[in-house]
Amino acid sequence: MYRLAGLLLSFVLLVGSIQSPAHADDKTLVVFAAASMKNALDDIDAAFSAKTGVKVSASYAASSTLAKQLEQGAPADVFVSADTDWMDYAAGKKNINEPTRVNLLGNSIVLIAPKDSKIENVSIGPGFDLAKLAGDGKIATGDVKSVPVGKYAKAALEKLGAWQAAEPKFAMAESVRAALTLVARGEAALGIVYSTDAKVEPGVKVVGTFPADTHPPIIYPVAATSTAKPEAKEYLDYLHSAAAKAVLEKYGFVYLVKPTS
Repeated sequence: MYRLAGLLLSFVLLVGSIQSPAHADDKTLVVFAAASMKNALDDIDAAFSAKTGVKVSASYAASSTLAKQLEQGAPADVFVSADTDWMDYAAGKKNINEPTRVNLLGNSIVLIAPKDSKIENVSIGPGFDLAKLAGDGKIATGDVKSVPVGKYAKAALEKLGAWQAAEPKFAMAESVRAALTLVARGEAALGIVYSTDAKVEPGVKVVGTFPADTHPPIIYPVAATSTAKPEAKEYLDYLHSAAAKAVLEKYGFVYLVKPTS
């Protein structure tokens, strides 16, 4: 009998030890966010956690990668995409809670060069010859088939008639931050990234800005996932606050919604 009681006690302790970490994680949100959001969202997450006591674990990558991970069952509570296409994809796979979806931010794409490059003040418009400007060097951006910044870049260059000649010179990166790094290290002569990325990397300089009418509007939608914890609503509400707006605008994002608090 004593042995049975001991076994039962051991079982209870074992179950408790298994459940405790899960219970502790109840107050942790997992956020999947476009790579370009890292600096701004790190600041926002820290402020949100300080205010609410809810921890945030952020995973940054290309929106395409994150949407595919959600499709494969990766646990996340919030998804922030750098374009509407990949949010549409997640919605089509029933991986987001559609009523929570909001177009939160806007951005722009710019042409960058290493900080010590001799290239300066490029006028981007009709007749723009990116291939000639790059010379023997590479041009870095996200994969034009899947990564949002690459898709925007290709659309702009096609509109300007510069894509066909420049295409062979492109180094396709897995995310906008990877492309940014290639230019900062001097491994690419030029790059096409978001203006917000160029702003946080001291190793590059902006040499030109792509006109907004050369590519689809750059929109960052945000939504809770279909498996989100209840705290996800509190997080989304915080993204709609004046405090979050101030941080996002500091990093150069265009805030597309009216703050609710």
